[in-house]
Amino acid sequence: MSFSIADARFLAARAAGLLHRGLLSLRTRGLRSSWTRLREQLLPPRALREGLYLPAATPFAPFALATSGEPVASIVIPVYGQFTHTLACLRALAAHPPRAPFEVLVVDDGSGDETPELLPRIEGLRYHRRAANGGFIAACNDGAALARGRYLVLLNNDTVPQPGWLDALLDTFEAHPDAGLVGAQLLYPDGRLQDAGGMVFADGSAWSYGRFSDPTDPRYAYLRDTDYVSGAALAIPLRLFQDINGLDARYSPAYYEDTDLAFAVRETGYRVLHQPAAHVVHDEGATSGTDTLAGPKTAQARNQAIFLAHRREALAGHGRRREPTPATLHGHQRQVLVIDALTPQPDRDSGSFRLVNLMRLLRAEGAHVVFLPANLRYDGDYTDALRHLGIETWCAPHAASVPSWLAEHGARFDVVMVCRHYVASGFLPLLRRHAPQARLVFDTIDLHYLRETRTAEVTGDRALAQAAVRTRRQELAVIAAADTTLVVSAVEREVLAADAPDARVEVLSNLHSVAGPGLPFDQRRDLVFVGGFRHPPNVDAVRWFAGEVMPLVLARLPGVRFHCIGADVPPEVAALADAPGVTVHGYVPDITPYMDGCRLALAPLRYGAGVKGKVNLSMAHGQPVVATSCAAEGMHLVDGHDVLVADDATGFADAVVRAYGDRGLWERLAGNGLDNIARHFSADAARGVVRRVFID
Repeated sequence: MSFSIADARFLAARAAGLLHRGLLSLRTRGLRSSWTRLREQLLPPRALREGLYLPAATPFAPFALATSGEPVASIVIPVYGQFTHTLACLRALAAHPPRAPFEVLVVDDGSGDETPELLPRIEGLRYHRRAANGGFIAACNDGAALARGRYLVLLNNDTVPQPGWLDALLDTFEAHPDAGLVGAQLLYPDGRLQDAGGMVFADGSAWSYGRFSDPTDPRYAYLRDTDYVSGAALAIPLRLFQDINGLDARYSPAYYEDTDLAFAVRETGYRVLHQPAAHVVHDEGATSGTDTLAGPKTAQARNQAIFLAHRREALAGHGRRREPTPATLHGHQRQVLVIDALTPQPDRDSGSFRLVNLMRLLRAEGAHVVFLPANLRYDGDYTDALRHLGIETWCAPHAASVPSWLAEHGARFDVVMVCRHYVASGFLPLLRRHAPQARLVFDTIDLHYLRETRTAEVTGDRALAQAAVRTRRQELAVIAAADTTLVVSAVEREVLAADAPDARVEVLSNLHSVAGPGLPFDQRRDLVFVGGFRHPPNVDAVRWFAGEVMPLVLARLPGVRFHCIGADVPPEVAALADAPGVTVHGYVPDITPYMDGCRLALAPLRYGAGVKGKVNLSMAHGQPVVATSCAAEGMHLVDGHDVLVADDATGFADAVVRAYGDRGLWERLAGNGLDNIARHFSADAARGVVRRVFID
């Protein structure tokens, strides 16, 4: 790829942005915290490839499976000889039992080796021997007839399921109620990818997507609708399997029955999904070989013709045989690229929570969403979480550089959204070059120059004031270059109406689901603050409350505690744990008990911008909020109706004591807060804007 002026501008803008943000971080966070952030961003990505579990090939000795008499899943393993493979499969199930209750049914299709002698000696195994050999389809259907679980799981005996495989399959049905058939990611014993979902073409021929590739390649590592999934490892609701009369016997003894199963499932209105989080090693051909010209595999060519005749109408729209790519797989969908500085961490900051929920909403509207972090970093569980949602998420080493990745992929996107001005300023010229057809959307997250200006006013820092002027100039330049700009509140839209009158600006606020009322008044106690401490306004807020407000509260509510929750606690916040009534928890993986169990949430922010996710989060759980004017800004809140607002220490303490002790006021605030979320911050409230900006 040739190096262009746009590429040079991108690199220069990135360097200038890093320098500016580094200096600003020094002013607001100090040297120690700034160095920690820099070191984390410059560390090389964590190795993606994990070692496979392959049980030792030792002589048989009896062992036990941790099966249940009331299974959620019934694992059916058809066998015909090949005891060594069956033993390895069962040892893997014993070594790493699933979280969900399960049973294992081995259907012996007439084995002539030691299978009938040794398998009954495995405790917890249901062994069924067929009267005569009938083939794979007959054995699977027999196993399904004996199954007692809610889900039927077909598993070849020449597989080694990896830890967590079954739970990943079953969790897919919980996360996607319209899923009818879910297949695992199949791996060769050497770790290469064997199958990431199957493609079917108009002539009835099939393609194992990703065969022989790296299984961590982003093209294959996200949840995706697929034409079919391999019968080597799949899950389906047992009732659905029964309703479509199981595997079709017209393909007996085997081959194309799994392909036809997928088409039958789609006919009922359910989806067929590939789940890359479910890893299963498959020694392909161990039982039937791989030669389609001799042995059992000869049925594959014959059954292709049978399948084509049976599904000709459905296959008409599948197109000619060609190697699939993400662009062609999703060519029938609106394709949206989302770019942010880092991979979102929704359990750590409200901006990430909003972004993930926006991508969820885009998918619900039928779009295919691709996410690219500007730092190209694989971020462990956070990257994987996006992929499990069905978001095609890229990172190094498969995205070697931003310019080269955009040169390869830019042409397929209808819309590109870039978050934060310091990211967008470098990306927009590249996007105009490599994705000229795309609508370019700039997501401010919040107006940074407004927040920095307010910070400078509160702290009296002249250097910060000068930095805010530079940020304003850069942010307004990005707004002028974008096709559409997103802000999170009507207040910020009014600011831009004056500062950028020619810009197309849309309000897309925080996105929350109503969690429900939580515990009633009498069963709640204490006060809670939630917010990440990489955000300087949160540091200032808890220090102000603990130092100036909490003593006034304790004087009237002795014994009440202030729970301070948030990641990346700096020393000045950690020191607050010594103050009376204050508990500093730091990062808490699941804050639901505090949302549902604490009586009041606090938002004592003295400066900032945008819409405050901490306020939304508490209200979504029926938890009343006491806030400053800054924290309540742009959130459709009315003092005394759905929030209590105060800006000085005495007034804030009075509001806390009043809401804490007045059941009627508390219940009124809680109910009105829930209504506020449903009317202004739900997916339904945002749907119109999302359709205008991304879909229409």
